[in-house]
Amino acid sequence: MMLPEKFVERVLRDLGPEEGRTLCEALESEAPTSVRLHPAKCPVMGPTKSLSERPSGSAEAFAGGFPETLPNLTPARRVPWCREGWYLAGRPSFTFDPDFHAGAYYVQEASSQFVGRLLSGCNLEGARLLDLCAAPGGKTTLYASLVGPQGLVVANEIDRRRAAVLADNVRKWGTGNVVVTCCEAAALGDFEAWFDVVAVDAPCSGEGMFRKDPAARGEWSEANVRLCAARQDGILREAWRALKPGGTLVYSTCTFNRNEDEGSLERMLAWTGEEVSEAAPVDVEASWGVVCGRVGAFRTFRFYPHRACGEGFFAAVVRKSAESGDRVRTPKARRTVLAPVDRKSASELARWLQDPGGMRFGVAGDTSYAWPAAQAEAVQTLSGALPVIYSGVALGTIFKGVLKPDPALAFFTGLDRGALPVAELADEEAVRYLRRQEIAAAGLAEGMNLVCVRGRGLGFAKRIGNRVNNLYPNSLRIMKQ
Repeated sequence: MMLPEKFVERVLRDLGPEEGRTLCEALESEAPTSVRLHPAKCPVMGPTKSLSERPSGSAEAFAGGFPETLPNLTPARRVPWCREGWYLAGRPSFTFDPDFHAGAYYVQEASSQFVGRLLSGCNLEGARLLDLCAAPGGKTTLYASLVGPQGLVVANEIDRRRAAVLADNVRKWGTGNVVVTCCEAAALGDFEAWFDVVAVDAPCSGEGMFRKDPAARGEWSEANVRLCAARQDGILREAWRALKPGGTLVYSTCTFNRNEDEGSLERMLAWTGEEVSEAAPVDVEASWGVVCGRVGAFRTFRFYPHRACGEGFFAAVVRKSAESGDRVRTPKARRTVLAPVDRKSASELARWLQDPGGMRFGVAGDTSYAWPAAQAEAVQTLSGALPVIYSGVALGTIFKGVLKPDPALAFFTGLDRGALPVAELADEEAVRYLRRQEIAAAGLAEGMNLVCVRGRGLGFAKRIGNRVNNLYPNSLRIMKQ
């Protein structure tokens, strides 16, 4: 499908004929493939100095850096603005890579990985971070790693179908420090001055995805640009309400349209008055091709695919003045969702975790959950006031004093591997497991087993004699032939 005519006219007008044509030509080229490694499941090795100091594509650029435990990926070079980001030499079949299903990495567009750099000047350990418009979860999982095991990410998605996908990706990432909600932004704005960081990845006209997703071209219209801009204004108001004085706001879109980018910031500044202040400087090297700018106190960053190695993207960062004087307000609980566990059950749950003292337990329905102890009260508050569809890590159901583990527990980075036997599968057998097909009993111990590939948990299976019950969730199984 051709680029929309009105879009081309505007680009040529905004960027000038020569650069506008170069951008349009870039949108007809092949998009690069990039991933972001899980820092706990796939530690980044090698030097940590500025990556631009090493020649792109050279042996030095990624020597000793890309894990040998990801044999199905072929690295080309690192994403320069994200320590865990890598460009790949080609696009593999992620569907049939067991490491992908184990949450060893997230397939994330390189430009989007820049949001982590915007927060490099913040002390995020133990922070509360709100991620609005969070599906499918690329930025959510990045934030979950940044805030650490004692932090909390509240990831909201208004569309319930997309929220379910978000929850699946959060489970696979396995940090246990995310609450997934499904509600209007206003419901989170009611948690006034509650969050240290609020990130708005605003719904937009998607012009930056014209290369990667040709369907976005057919959905584009000038009317939709105006509709998105109005929607962004409303979301930003709620985001600002939820942000603490002294906290940081990150705003991003995947569009080139000024009305949705700088225009949204200008309209916001018109009502924030003196409540805004500059965020910490963000180091950007000229070789990256990122276009840096300013809108009042906002620092802005534009990614054009003919300049930077990534898709079209816009990001901005600002702080809420510490003197803005907002008072913390929390909505009243409407329901009691989480019940405490009894002492005997708590003892059984604790034996499955590396650091049980750092976690708190609760029950919703028949399923037991765990959350970071530092954020347990916050999780209780959120669950009582908002529609929460997933939080922490689902541990499983206790039956006759013994835990029947939930599939999510296999992905959890805090799982104690000494709690049960571990069955290591080769790739071919692992794909059979992921299809919910029969797997050989020979490599499994009698009873419940943690199924792994290269030491990374995929799920559980129970051996009964010469038969194996494949317990991989039917909703996640590989359907593709």
